[in-house]
Amino acid sequence: MEQYQEKKEIENTKQSEQPQKHSSRILIVFVALFFSAVFFIFGFSVGKGQHPVSVPLDLAVVKNKHSDDKVDFKLFWDVWDLVKKKYVDHDSLKAQDMINGAINGMLSATGDPYTIFLDEKHLSALNEELNGSFEGIGAEVGIKDNILTVIAPLEDSPAQKAGLKAGDKIIEIEGQQTGELTIDEAVEKMRGKKGSELHLKIFRVVGEDTQTKDIVIVRDTIHIDSVRVDFLENDIAHVKLMQFGEDTIKEFNKVISQVKLHKSKGIILDMRNDPGGILHTAVVIASKFLPEHSIVVMEEDAQKKRTKLYTTGAHPLIDAPIVILLNEGSASASEILAGALRDNRSDVIIVGKQSFGKGSVQELIPTSAITAAKITVAKWLTPNGEQINKKGIKPDVKIEYTEDDYKNNVDPQLDKAIEIMLKKIKDKN
Repeated sequence: MEQYQEKKEIENTKQSEQPQKHSSRILIVFVALFFSAVFFIFGFSVGKGQHPVSVPLDLAVVKNKHSDDKVDFKLFWDVWDLVKKKYVDHDSLKAQDMINGAINGMLSATGDPYTIFLDEKHLSALNEELNGSFEGIGAEVGIKDNILTVIAPLEDSPAQKAGLKAGDKIIEIEGQQTGELTIDEAVEKMRGKKGSELHLKIFRVVGEDTQTKDIVIVRDTIHIDSVRVDFLENDIAHVKLMQFGEDTIKEFNKVISQVKLHKSKGIILDMRNDPGGILHTAVVIASKFLPEHSIVVMEEDAQKKRTKLYTTGAHPLIDAPIVILLNEGSASASEILAGALRDNRSDVIIVGKQSFGKGSVQELIPTSAITAAKITVAKWLTPNGEQINKKGIKPDVKIEYTEDDYKNNVDPQLDKAIEIMLKKIKDKN
């Protein structure tokens, strides 16, 4: 979010401790091919439980340097040797950095911005975000239409307070054009110590007009709360889901107890600017609203094979009237939850704007004790078989939320959701 929360993802990352069978096959093929062609060739210890050794390029020993019958690695080795012999500052090069660069190049060749290699620093950053605390600006970013785009600023974050909005296109970071950066590099530039300033230039569409703005954000420690509930007039519970993290299920269960204690007659489930998170969390929360054996989401792999994920656990809210709020910053797990409730319940109404459209599945696969590869292994489909990726979830009732609304502290989207909920409660009675 500064791709992991400036974020690529916390993005529905599937933890490798419980891999699907097809994901295991992908892992076996990937690891066998890559390790035999690169890691074993260089002779470094990168197995699980061992740290890669930082070796100067001149001292690196290359083993089994030959061409495969089907994949010609000779060009790779030729360029390696050229850099070793010709590069002006070759004494400063480290073999492990060269390996990491080669891995990054291989994965970037997929054209998928969410298929990435996480070195020690980036993997640590991801773990910090999953644990709910990190230093930065508190905004999730992704690639949309090949442009670095704000998926959502986190609630009460420095990014939100500085005026950054979902849908903003980031065209410069500290004066450097983002077209020159990978998403990892962009995230790294946005992260920084508490109290330091970040200068962004953004492009924003406002109605039929466009504007370019310079935004200065003071970085801070970001603490991520997952769930919040406010009780509105007429016994309506306004439940705000900010992300699908490690503690979200526990926090959501507390909210359910509060809703029951308050005897709320309806729930407005607000997932605006919710960048998503962990798949399992989305499945469990969907299960609270749906009957047993309901399909929550389908996973479609490269062979078009579909795996259905079903509701699990208790279902305490299956009779509660629901209105969902979405906007351009609703992505990933929030889109899965919205699609699951819409497709399984005829009484669910979605209000707001079309969601982001982040519907691909990433599996986090350890490649050593301190590194990992995050590989896109499948795409999400709603229970009715609709693609989420690049399409998003369309609202039943489209309502704008303008900059003037924000400045005047009015929320026409929430107002419309309340209006719809009041009618639902009246009709139920």
